[in-house]
Amino acid sequence: MEKQERLEAYFQKEGPFQEGLATLRNFLHQTELQEYFKWSGPVYALDGVNVLGLMAFKNHFGLWFFNGVFLADPLGVLSNAQEGKTQAMRHWRFRSVSEVDLAQVSAYVEEAITLARKGVKLAPAPPGKLVVPDLLQSALVAEPELRAQFEALAPYKQRDYAEYISAAKQVRTLERRLVKILPMIREGIGLNDPYRNR
Repeated sequence: MEKQERLEAYFQKEGPFQEGLATLRNFLHQTELQEYFKWSGPVYALDGVNVLGLMAFKNHFGLWFFNGVFLADPLGVLSNAQEGKTQAMRHWRFRSVSEVDLAQVSAYVEEAITLARKGVKLAPAPPGKLVVPDLLQSALVAEPELRAQFEALAPYKQRDYAEYISAAKQVRTLERRLVKILPMIREGIGLNDPYRNR
């Protein structure tokens, strides 16, 4: 399925937030932003720079601003969906279409466009020292070819794998995640590569 078809299918999918998504999409079509399909949902960009996305979740729908940390947020509506992990992105959640005030949305979107035009973005934090969890380290030590493949990966891909294993809270989850990633490492694939190429 082509990206444009996937985009249309996303908005045609029936659900409790279909009207809200359509309302925001129609508004965004009136701006200078270009609409794309990335990361399984609609993304709006200015001259190739991602400005915001539009997504529905189980209990809400909303906008996420890629550099929302810089928005003034006079209404106090923006939140960090993954505190401690997400640096610049901020979300504006709605639970019904009646909560969408297009004049308010317009002010936030225009500010985000202005920031994108100025090139304002958060500089990436310098990466910390890579800490490979014990379970993954044991697998790498036991299989020299696997270790060579892991070490050949870009540092951020190594970090993605290490964090994925470290984030597991239960032994069964740890083991299941390890089984999932070992073939990917052997193939030289990063954990998030399938999503980056959409």
